[in-house]
Amino acid sequence: MKCPYCQNQDTEVLETRESEDLSVTRRRRTCIKCDKRFTTYERVEQIPITVIKKDGRRETFDREKLLRGIWRASGKTTLSSDSVNTIVDEVERDVIGGETNEVASKTIGELVAKRLKKLDKIAYIRFSSVFKQFVDIEDLEREIKKIT
Repeated sequence: MKCPYCQNQDTEVLETRESEDLSVTRRRRTCIKCDKRFTTYERVEQIPITVIKKDGRRETFDREKLLRGIWRASGKTTLSSDSVNTIVDEVERDVIGGETNEVASKTIGELVAKRLKKLDKIAYIRFSSVFKQFVDIEDLEREIKKIT
């Protein structure tokens, strides 16, 4: 690490602290040459995730958009705010932790549907009707039969 005062590259770490959420590492350093102290912060660089839509378009993964979609599906159900946030957190973690920085929208939809199915069947059906693009009542009936 280069000293910001004298540009010397020989520095020593005096103290290291992690932030509460472990997303940032703070290091207190001293320069061997000029003996001045300074602080550095280390963060993991987040690589943006690209969502590949059904029509081939690409857009950046948007946590808020996912949250809104789940809220629409779970309106007036028993699903709590904490449950919705947990679903979004888990799906986001799965997407970011994947092997590539591109993910199909279908994959995201499947991840959400799987979690909704366990928590609230009505929210699952509502979400699936949009995600799976039901075109008639028979599509809806088939999906209901799968979960009953």
